[in-house]
Amino acid sequence: MELQFLGHACFLLTDGIYRVLTDPFLTGNPLAAVSADETAADFIFVTHGHSDHTGDAVAIAQRTGAAVCCSVDLADGVFAPAGVQVQVGNLGGRIPMPFGSAKFFQAIHGSGVPGCLSCGFIFEMDGKKIYHAGDTALMTDMALLAEENIDVALLPIGDVFTMGPEDALRAAKMIQPKLVVPMHYDTFPPIVQDAEAFAQAVREAGFQAKVLRPGEGLQI
Repeated sequence: MELQFLGHACFLLTDGIYRVLTDPFLTGNPLAAVSADETAADFIFVTHGHSDHTGDAVAIAQRTGAAVCCSVDLADGVFAPAGVQVQVGNLGGRIPMPFGSAKFFQAIHGSGVPGCLSCGFIFEMDGKKIYHAGDTALMTDMALLAEENIDVALLPIGDVFTMGPEDALRAAKMIQPKLVVPMHYDTFPPIVQDAEAFAQAVREAGFQAKVLRPGEGLQI
């Protein structure tokens, strides 16, 4: 399968059949690799209701017919009223998907929607596991992920609004993934970080790390 970074917390995962898009903040993102009107998806996963994560989800779903996958409260508050197809779950739940499955994993962060909890996702696709942490603080629950045998952990490093590099490194040590890819940095001045320095620190801790520039991808 292939994972492509489109900027901020937006990734495109594909197994050659299905296309899974996460947190598609493209319009208004100065570092976005593509525009919303040229992005295709079969499923759009949204971690929480802040505008830099809901982004273009409604517009892309309306244009492509993609289902928006998110928590029940986020669907009720944002996506169902917009008239797009939704597929819902909640923290701790795993939903079967045509490409495999997606498990809702807790995140510590504001939601942007009253009563809604933020989350991350553990995707199973083509025999691989990808953990998209969403926006989160460091939490000891991440140690539970060591038993998930995560192939790729997508971790925010921007600080201020999420974990910074130091806490993201601590997260990597708890998760023990095969590969770490940083996200949620450099989009705005408050979250500018040295991603290469973070990646080097991850390598020194004994894990593989890869910095993807917007538009770059990798085979898993």
